[in-house]
Amino acid sequence: MKQLLENKVAIITGAARGIGKAIAIRFAEEGCQIAFTDLVINEQAEETRKEIEAKGVTCRSYASNAADFDETHKVVEQVLQDFGHIDILVNNAGITKDTLLLRMTEQQWDSVINVNLKSAFNFIHAVSPYMMRQKSGAIVSMSSVVGIYGNAGQANYAASKAGIIALTETTAKEFGSRGIRANAIAPGFVLTDMTAALPQATLDAFVSRIPMRRGGTPEEIANVALFLASDLSSYVSGQTIQVTGAM
Repeated sequence: MKQLLENKVAIITGAARGIGKAIAIRFAEEGCQIAFTDLVINEQAEETRKEIEAKGVTCRSYASNAADFDETHKVVEQVLQDFGHIDILVNNAGITKDTLLLRMTEQQWDSVINVNLKSAFNFIHAVSPYMMRQKSGAIVSMSSVVGIYGNAGQANYAASKAGIIALTETTAKEFGSRGIRANAIAPGFVLTDMTAALPQATLDAFVSRIPMRRGGTPEEIANVALFLASDLSSYVSGQTIQVTGAM
């Protein structure tokens, strides 16, 4: 049986751990060759690369500051040299610097906007000419339920994730005639290393607001990313899929 992403090549940003890692592994299980980036390629990133390669695909890791326009273009050029083509882009790189709006510094605002939103622009700008020439491509960008509804203490994060939704819709409209699809995923409360560090009372408060009475897993987000990256969603573009357990 043919795998969903057989012989495809995907760039996944910020994929050394968490949701990005889960997406890379899920794509690899469906035959996708993986090029993933992270700010530094450390021991953790190398372990991720080995896990992906254990799925029987080629995987290469690239140190990249996704918020840097020139650096992003250089990385994309290197991926093209290494793999020959790019079929899928997953914009997953992201950070948080939470605090109330009146206490937020300019640096806290700028750094979150740059890493979460500008990085997506950088990578779309870099890969789109190649996708346009091959007249195909799937772009999946990670937004958040916070980008739809907002959240106290996360003005910078909410703005960056709302920007991802608007960027996705615009990308879909501009590149649709060239066979390029663009969609976003808006996760709710997902159980990652970051959320695992929260106090139990905070975790319980989050879960109490979710009708399914549990947090999501990175693997559940990865399954939605697989749908959007594959031909299963061949007529789906410009959409934001909420993965929230009905929160």
